[in-house]
Amino acid sequence: MKSKVYFSREITPEKVVELYELLGKELSGNVAIKLHSGEVGNQNFLKPDFWSPIISKVGGTVTECNTAYDGGRDTTEKHLKTLKLHGWSEHFDVDLLDAEGPDMVLDIPDGKKIKKNFVGKNLKNYDSLLVLSHFKGHPMGGYGGALKQLSIGIASSYGKAYIHGVSDVNKIWTADHDSFLEAMADAALSVVEYFKGNAVYINVMKNMSVDCDCCAVAEDPCIKDIGILISADPVAIDQACIDLVYAAKDDPGQKHFLERVESRNGVHTIEAAAALNVGSRDYELIEV
Repeated sequence: MKSKVYFSREITPEKVVELYELLGKELSGNVAIKLHSGEVGNQNFLKPDFWSPIISKVGGTVTECNTAYDGGRDTTEKHLKTLKLHGWSEHFDVDLLDAEGPDMVLDIPDGKKIKKNFVGKNLKNYDSLLVLSHFKGHPMGGYGGALKQLSIGIASSYGKAYIHGVSDVNKIWTADHDSFLEAMADAALSVVEYFKGNAVYINVMKNMSVDCDCCAVAEDPCIKDIGILISADPVAIDQACIDLVYAAKDDPGQKHFLERVESRNGVHTIEAAAALNVGSRDYELIEV
């Protein structure tokens, strides 16, 4: 059976809520809302005013984790300042999952490249997960969407280095590239299994630069806004976004965006996640 992915070309905060209601999957208990807080200086990340209605609808806690590179979010002290600067802690309950150690370790017996995933220990306080992703390019992953949020996004600072280095944190920037992509898929599997399917994924194809929201100096968006997607399947929703970019043949920025995705073999993360049964690349796109 094909995974359902709902899609709207209208990009508004209200449409996000409408699609969530249409999906009809209730997130129960304490809901962790994973989003990208935005690196200081980045102009493209989706701000609190855009996400506010869906966060209010779900009633969960905005969650983030520290980064593994220098910047405004690599320590708890700096990240808390950034969360305040960008308005997250002003408007919502916020939980920096790895603010204090020790990390929580998720075993990945079926992992192809890594057998453990190190995540912020506060993840244990949540029963379900809402992943709010700004779909865009990425300097290393080729693209950033639901699978990256599940893996690098929820990993602790140490966990991020562990994934990037394919279990060797000393090789954070030098590990075999496809192995890194496969390690991301392994980490995503561990989080999906942890929440036992109690998760919803929303990808917003807006402000699509070839660079991630983790870049303090990012290129401006190069491709026109496409829409909002929602699914209970993280593989399907990322595959649908990639397919929509390929379908945007008349967009003058398409070639530049796809060069970033293809030069980093970005689709391999989707392939690896599908091979692990994180989700399915076979989906039904339902436009509303």
